Amino acid sequence: MTTLAHTMMTAARSADSGLAGPGELDRYPYGEVPGADRVSPSVWDATDPELGRVGRRAAGSRGRGLHGQLVQQLGQMIVSGDLGADRPLVPEEIGQRFEVSRTVVRESLRVLEAKGLVSARPNVGTRVRPVSDWNLLDPDIIEWRAFGPQRDNQRRELSELRWTIEPLAARLAAGHGRPEVQQRLTDMVEIMGHAMGQGDALTFSRADAEFHSLLIQVAGNRMLEHLSGIVSAALQVSGNPVTGCDRPTEASLTHHARIAEALAEGDGSGAETAMRQLLTVHPEVERVVPAPREH
Repeated sequence: MTTLAHTMMTAARSADSGLAGPGELDRYPYGEVPGADRVSPSVWDATDPELGRVGRRAAGSRGRGLHGQLVQQLGQMIVSGDLGADRPLVPEEIGQRFEVSRTVVRESLRVLEAKGLVSARPNVGTRVRPVSDWNLLDPDIIEWRAFGPQRDNQRRELSELRWTIEPLAARLAAGHGRPEVQQRLTDMVEIMGHAMGQGDALTFSRADAEFHSLLIQVAGNRMLEHLSGIVSAALQVSGNPVTGCDRPTEASLTHHARIAEALAEGDGSGAETAMRQLLTVHPEVERVVPAPREH
């Protein structure tokens, strides 16, 4: 196993155990499995006082402090429908309910406004916006939808989007790979193989996300590059049992290896075909896209 592969697997295990790895964790900033310990009160007047205390709820905060936790909590409530469209959001009420300062509330609402979830207007205040106004490509909104009532639709839409993006990216990347990039892709495949053999789903998912993100970034298309975060978000949410996604398989690993080999050989057609085969491993994709054609 290469040094990079060994280091990344060690860092992933450290993250899983709650320990800091030797300087590597910042390079792989993937959060814990979402949805495992979150609570979304359906009304402001929650009977359990713990539901309104953001500072005590570390799960899902991703280390972003009170501001990040409040964004997470309000975002989940809006996306789940607990806070419906045109619902007024009174900063003072939010601050009291979640026991945070006015500054934290104000900054959190600004983040949600940037995501299209709320709007703030003079003499009207801050209100929840309809789904048609949301930035549905925002990684946070992708995650919130994937672990809420819209999880089935979000999973299907992500599959369709990946089918549109990644085969093209694989074809384009075949002409832009540098030796160090190619080695990194090969390392990711090696890591996935070792992780699967050890039943280490966390390490596998991190290497998988790194593989797909890197491939899109080296495709030589800046507009596609901006979509790499969407693919990473899709991989993170699809790997969780909540969405019913299959666990890593030998077929998936084989297709990743074939993609890396085709890229090393400059075979754009082969890389595209292997990517299409990879994306049809999961049954939900087969229902919305045709079987890949051999070139």
